[in-house]
Amino acid sequence: MKRRLLLIPTTALVALIAAGLGFMVLFGTAYDAQSPYAGQQSRMVSALSSQTVEGLKAGAGLGYAKAELNGWPGPLHILELAEELSLSQEQSRQIEEIRQAMLERAKPLGVKLIEAEGALDSVFEQPSPAAIDIERATLEAAKIEAELRAVHLTAHLQSTPLLSPEQKAIYQRERGYHGHHGH
Repeated sequence: MKRRLLLIPTTALVALIAAGLGFMVLFGTAYDAQSPYAGQQSRMVSALSSQTVEGLKAGAGLGYAKAELNGWPGPLHILELAEELSLSQEQSRQIEEIRQAMLERAKPLGVKLIEAEGALDSVFEQPSPAAIDIERATLEAAKIEAELRAVHLTAHLQSTPLLSPEQKAIYQRERGYHGHHGH
């Protein structure tokens, strides 16, 4: 009977060790794990990829204005689809004016956003970053990003009324939004 009682805890111990080893083989140890951010530590600004930085400098939409999902096409994509939409010269001219005005506002805001994200990075370069400094830098970057998004969304708002209902429907189809009629 004593042998049997000793055998149960030993078997349980062996099972626990085997389970632990199996877990380590399956999931690796903490030392073997690689962060999804590995390699990003060399970025100019940690929160922004080089493509995002270039897009911000160029005034690109970068997904800020998804108003087209609700039936509000943006100027760049309207101009890209000029032939399919049979845009008149006047429509093309007006939409290009909207686009240029948007870019004039978006480019400097993009640069400001890059600088604001850099300022946030610099807070973490301090030996003892203060929470208030992180909060201020984060709020400043968010404020600029909100302004930038509004610039892009406003361009959608200005461009859409220049299209006929038929052109809007063609735009939706060409952009892959089948069955969605928007506003």
